[in-house]
Formats: sequence, structure tokens, C-alpha cells
Amino acid sequence: MRPILEFEGVTRAYGPRLALDDVNLALEPGELAFLVGPSGAGKTTLLKLINREIRPTKGAVWVDGISAHNLKTARVSELRRRVGVVFQDFKLLPRLTAMENVAFALQVGDLRVSDQEASERALDALDAVGLGDRGGSFPHQLSGGQQQRIAVARAVVAQPPLLIADEPTGNLDLETSWEMMDLFADIAAFGTTVLIATHNVEIVRRLQRRVLTLVQGRLVRDQPAGRTGRMAWLASS
Repeated sequence: MRPILEFEGVTRAYGPRLALDDVNLALEPGELAFLVGPSGAGKTTLLKLINREIRPTKGAVWVDGISAHNLKTARVSELRRRVGVVFQDFKLLPRLTAMENVAFALQVGDLRVSDQEASERALDALDAVGLGDRGGSFPHQLSGGQQQRIAVARAVVAQPPLLIADEPTGNLDLETSWEMMDLFADIAAFGTTVLIATHNVEIVRRLQRRVLTLVQGRLVRDQPAGRTGRMAWLASS
């Protein structure tokens, strides 16, 4: 079975500075992995390459068999339907309800989805993240943890094979952060590949999942699930 995500010799330069330097990695279906490293290590650049916000200077990025590195602009929307994205600051539309936020994301990604189908699938996604009874609530009426759950529902409503999250617990308290990790683990258990960029050392250490460590743009360590080493925590602090 082909990996859901592959980086083959990926380098990304911003002028003379290398944000990523010859990165090679592969993530399998249903795998949950953490991406760690100090500020400026290249984590956000790596995530942007997956979602084709930017192109690599050199190398190849494959997302569910699609060549993100040389994809024509007309096909970028096709790629993004295969990648769910969760942000640290939620990025919910304040004038839309929880259900409308999720449905809107679905229809933006696929104009063929009718209003009725979008609403039904949005409510199903909200139910899956434990907020089936808050579909009519606006973001300001919800806690930070609830808003992040809506953001997750929005990211998975199209059932993408890959979910990426950039510091998804950065604005959450510890208890809510653990609830979010349980949710990501459940998503992976159903077959979605999940990649989480984080500085949260405690979560990474305790969950014992695969850890990819970036330092100055280079992938310096790839620790298999169940094995944790001191370098990863030092690099992510």
C-alpha cells in the first residue's frame, strides 16, 4: 500500500536561507505522528508544502498519490480536498453557526455538494467530535475547546485521507489538550493519517507515537511509535 504522504529529497529555500533541507519521510494510512522542533525549524514550511500553499525548491511531495510539488493551479482544489487542516487559532467564521462553519468548508471544497447534503454531513461531523447538540451555536458562545472541536469537524467533514494540525493545543488548557489528543487518536484509528506539529513536550512523551524532529530545516530524528528519546524533547523546547 502506498504511503498517504511522501517527501522525497525536499528542500525549500527563502532566498539564501534553507527552511527545509533534503527532507525524506513517509506516513502510512492511519498513522498518527508528531512533528517537533524549535521555533524556525521548518515545521510550518513542511505543513504548507503538504497543502500546496508553497512549492518545494527541490524534491517531490506526494499526497495520496497526487504530486503536490508540480501540481497545476487548476488541480490544487483537488489536492486540498484530500487534506484536512486544523489551526491553532481555530479560524472559525464568527457570523456562522457551528453547523454552518462546517458545511461551508465542505461546499467550498466541492461545489457539487448541495445545501441539504452539506448540512447533514456537517451535523454528522459535529456529532463525531461530541458537539452534535451545538450545531446552532455561534463561535463566541463556545469555549476554546469546543471551538477547536468544531475546527476538527470542519477539517474531517470531507473525510480526507490526511489531517494536518499546526499547534492545535496552543490555545487550550491541559485537560482540553488531552481531550483533543484523544480525538486525533480516534480519527487515526478510523484510517485517517494524522500529522501534528507541536511544542507540547508532555503530550508527545506520554502518547508514545512516532516523532519526527526538525532542526534547522533538517529531519534529524525519526523515532518509531513506542520509543522516546531525550533529543526530541530538547529539540522541541
